[in-house]
Amino acid sequence: MKTISRLCLAALIAVSIASAPLAQAKEGKPYLAAKDLDLSSLLPPPPVSGSMKENEELAEVLRLQVTRSPDMVAQAQADATEDIWRFAGVVGPAFKSERLPKLTAFFIRVLASEGPLTDPAKELWKHPRPHQYSDLVKPVVKLSKSYSYPSGHATAGTLMAVVLANMLPEKRQEIMQRAAEYADNRLVAGIHFRSDIEAGRLAGTLIAATLMTRADFNADFEAARNELRAELGLPAMTALTALSQ
Repeated sequence: MKTISRLCLAALIAVSIASAPLAQAKEGKPYLAAKDLDLSSLLPPPPVSGSMKENEELAEVLRLQVTRSPDMVAQAQADATEDIWRFAGVVGPAFKSERLPKLTAFFIRVLASEGPLTDPAKELWKHPRPHQYSDLVKPVVKLSKSYSYPSGHATAGTLMAVVLANMLPEKRQEIMQRAAEYADNRLVAGIHFRSDIEAGRLAGTLIAATLMTRADFNADFEAARNELRAELGLPAMTALTALSQ
């Protein structure tokens, strides 16, 4: 009986070890922690509250508030969702979670890496959102409890776009344009200032560059890229062909 118990225990340990990467993916374990990249030392500070720059940015938000069409509002509300599938329109109809399990798990972890890096910067600067700065601003998306600078959505959108464009260099221009629209829709929604968006784009690029230095990220990236390109009917890529694009 003791022998059987030991065998059962060994089997359970083996199963738990084998399933660890899958569990990490399902739980969205971040590739990066706050210690891996100090955005507050790399981003410029936000505009000072009450400054001319801040008031100019408020004026832009208010202009958009009175000129945005129902279609613009609907798109901004749809883009309030943070996931890679917001790029389906430029990738194609085969770009679906149920068809791409490796890519799905991979981007969950990529997105999970954004918050631990942007949250400390938000807390440092404690920059108010437009509706907190002026009662005239009426956002059309769910309000957030976090501070405004840098924009987490702009960071996430840029981060996803850089990584996805590296998988699909044939569609790089379209992917990056979609990321720009995704970020700008936070202005349309009335939930961010222009400087928040610009800082988010820079933050997303910096996070992507940092991720590319990690062996675990690169291993998962290659597997997800191969799955995606096969599903889209595109030729496989090597590191050399990726650099030549």
